[in-house]
Amino acid sequence: MNFLAHIYLSGDNELVTIGNFAADGVRGNKYKLYPIEIQAGIQLHREIDTFTDAHPMFRRCTKRLHEAYGHYSGVIVDIIFDHFLAKNWHQYSDMPLADYIADFYKSLNSHINILPPRFKHITPIMIEGNWLLSYATLEGIQLVLNGMNRRTKGKSKMNEATKELKIHYIAFEKDFTVFFEELIAFSEIRRIELEKKHNI
Repeated sequence: MNFLAHIYLSGDNELVTIGNFAADGVRGNKYKLYPIEIQAGIQLHREIDTFTDAHPMFRRCTKRLHEAYGHYSGVIVDIIFDHFLAKNWHQYSDMPLADYIADFYKSLNSHINILPPRFKHITPIMIEGNWLLSYATLEGIQLVLNGMNRRTKGKSKMNEATKELKIHYIAFEKDFTVFFEELIAFSEIRRIELEKKHNI
């Protein structure tokens, strides 16, 4: 899953949420160097990714893209799923998406010194460009995919993936809806278990 989903699935603990958000910037056992709430968020992030990668709905979505984008298909589907979460946000939260994101940005700024180096760098860029809110529109997803393609120096061709998104839009959305309900249930159970384990 991509940024917005990881944030949403973190519950109400600020540091657990930040750990889940920034987990990709922490390798191996280095997560143990962080405060216990951050550790729990990183562990939750990894379990969410494992669940996602093995899920039949997620795999079906990547197959729609695999011929054109190879091993980048999973990354593209992560971004596509964040689009459907943002687009249908009212189904998952009573708080307006813009307000939810604004609160998260405030939290990030308050804890920026604890972020892994990569995330210290991208956080101001993310906030300035309001990446999380941009996921709600196809134009925003296009900008995200353009940026991802630049990072691969054009090798991934991810900037072209909105073509497949438009062609298979209804199928992607149906698969996301079924998958995400299962992911919410899984994540809530694992989050509660991790919080109990770490006495959070």
